[in-house]
Amino acid sequence: MKTALSIAGTDPSGGAGIQADLKTMTVNNVFAMSVVTALVAQNTTGVRAIMEVSKEFLGQQIDAVFEDIPPDAVKIGMVFSSGLAEVIEERLRFYKADKIVLDPVMVSTSGSRLICEEAVATLKEKLLPLAMVTTPNILEAEILSGMAIRDKQEMEEAARRIGETYGCGVLIKGGHSVNEANDLLYRNGELQWFLGRRIDNPNTHGTGCTLSSAIAANLAKGYDLSASVKRAKDYLTNALADMLDFGKGSGPMNHAFAIQGEYAKTNQMIRRG
Repeated sequence: MKTALSIAGTDPSGGAGIQADLKTMTVNNVFAMSVVTALVAQNTTGVRAIMEVSKEFLGQQIDAVFEDIPPDAVKIGMVFSSGLAEVIEERLRFYKADKIVLDPVMVSTSGSRLICEEAVATLKEKLLPLAMVTTPNILEAEILSGMAIRDKQEMEEAARRIGETYGCGVLIKGGHSVNEANDLLYRNGELQWFLGRRIDNPNTHGTGCTLSSAIAANLAKGYDLSASVKRAKDYLTNALADMLDFGKGSGPMNHAFAIQGEYAKTNQMIRRG
């Protein structure tokens, strides 16, 4: 069995962050591990508070994982400050980690800021060059590329700029602001579009976390980047299509839509009661 590590913040309501990452990786059949960058008090309606871990404790967590169960792939999510980004970069380089997926989390689905202003520059300098692929949404891609993105052509130009500037693959998630549900992958000078079907579901909490974790899980299992993106996008689409409806805001998707078997059964007596 392959292994994957999530380095990210938490979501006590379970739809995003490390909780979503662990669910996604497990359903995609890898052994999931986690390193917490911040405790985030959030739910489907928004973020209430953020409490970062110390740089020293972050490093200890990373060491604890790599010294015992080295991951086959790594997903990096919320990194609130420059100091934490620097620790992540130093430790991952020390352990020669590869197959790194960077989700450049900047703003939550509810609109809350999840990164300090000065940390954006550190993310660009330290973490983007480390990644096999980064997975920005349109807003994040505008920040990383320094240009507006209003259509397909500008998505392609932004992907090239980011990839050529930082030497990583780039998956820009189109979303409803530019197209229906089509994502664009730039890798080694080549562009590849992944067409998707629009799911009429307002519950999109944690979609970015879920997609990047599914990509990491598939890379860990030995799929190439293109196949990993395709499989992750299909998984995300089906999780959304299950139409789970929890919470008072933008709710989570059903990460476990495909779980079946003995341990998924519900007591029929309880259900009838």
